[in-house]
Amino acid sequence: MTLRTIAHSRSGDKGIMINISLIAFDQRDYPRLVRHVTAARVKALFAELADGDVTRYELPLIGALNFVLHRLIGGGVTRTLAIDGHGKSLSSALLEMEIPDED
Repeated sequence: MTLRTIAHSRSGDKGIMINISLIAFDQRDYPRLVRHVTAARVKALFAELADGDVTRYELPLIGALNFVLHRLIGGGVTRTLAIDGHGKSLSSALLEMEIPDED
């Protein structure tokens, strides 16, 4: 299943960093997000956009994860000459990540 089945997301870019949140629709799905949406998987998903560390913050009281991706390639949307979507669109890309249907 894709993440969009059990969660929604918000994101934005801040210079050479991207911030992406992932929020479970149902609190019971939060442990599944914690197990399957690791910083390493998010880093691999966005490897073409950011070559720095990915930090994951867990927010269990609201059933959310927050990822910060460092060192956007080209300096981010305001500095690169490449056609580059704003960080706001990257939440949709994260929601396409596949996770197991059942644990």
